[in-house]
Amino acid sequence: MNQLVLNLMSVSGAFAPFRMANRAKALILTYHRFSHDGAGETTSTRAFSEQLDYLTSHYRIVPLSSLAEYLSCSGLLPASIASIAIDDGYRDAYEIAFPILKRYMAPATLFVVTDFVDRKGWLWADKLRYLTRRADLDKISVTINKGTLSFMPRRYRSRLEAATQINFALKLVPDELKEELILRIAAAFGVELPELPTEEYRPITWKQAREMDAGGVQIGSHTVTHPILTRVSDERLRNELVDSRSRLQAMLGREVDLFCYPNGDHDQRVSRAVRAAGYKCAVTVEPGLNGAGSDLLRLRRVHTQNSLARFIQCTSGFEEIKNRLVYPRRRAAGEIPIDKRGYEQLQQDY
Repeated sequence: MNQLVLNLMSVSGAFAPFRMANRAKALILTYHRFSHDGAGETTSTRAFSEQLDYLTSHYRIVPLSSLAEYLSCSGLLPASIASIAIDDGYRDAYEIAFPILKRYMAPATLFVVTDFVDRKGWLWADKLRYLTRRADLDKISVTINKGTLSFMPRRYRSRLEAATQINFALKLVPDELKEELILRIAAAFGVELPELPTEEYRPITWKQAREMDAGGVQIGSHTVTHPILTRVSDERLRNELVDSRSRLQAMLGREVDLFCYPNGDHDQRVSRAVRAAGYKCAVTVEPGLNGAGSDLLRLRRVHTQNSLARFIQCTSGFEEIKNRLVYPRRRAAGEIPIDKRGYEQLQQDY
């Protein structure tokens, strides 16, 4: 949808009827990175403040644990409830998002990768962002699974897009091969990859995690190392779930039962393992709202964007109706793939 048209629809209140029609469903929002200016794939301080201003005016923001309790009941949900979820555990969640959340007295959940917070390594997708930004090449070419991706990295945005596409391809390979491929890519780029994340990719500390947890931002599990769980062995799957939960409980001094699937990837095997590990609630990246009959281990979320008009559109439930009508037709026509990127492309196009 054209941004001008979207802005006019938002200002005119065109999405309000959709929001009201979906007031009996629960909204869960997804955030990742924050910055002051909204550069790259981050949410700016201005956008986050505008979104919280909108949410506190039209929704009752509740902790994700409370939302899960409501959903587990057989009765009707409270009208217009929403929860905020932040993935991964980057330092900007503490430095930028946390003060804004406190100003609006808005609870949230931060899903952290425990090895990341323990300073044992990077989040693997950040390695490609680091490498592509520093590769002194006129052309970036990477071969993964016999497929070649080529880019002309003249601008920051094109380098970021290169990292995004390479990361997407790496998500499709067995997890044990991923790190080896990343090292090969680093060698091909002629860039030395530091052992630990650089300043722009640093995580929160455990002290900050405890402060946030006590200050209205519940800390939940996002595994130990952030692998694609559908591509790991049963033993690795159990360790990622159990060890992460144990580490969080030891560091926070309380029970932890909220979980977020890395990249949203899950299947029946993974969901069963999540339940067996002691989690009561798990969120995916499947787009949409949640009703009283929703599976607590497969909760849907709405991905946020800096545009307030698009944010209002997505949170209203308009997206669900649009996608039910448009997405199957475009997918059947071969215009978009059946995956997360396909859904994101649909959001950009409409």
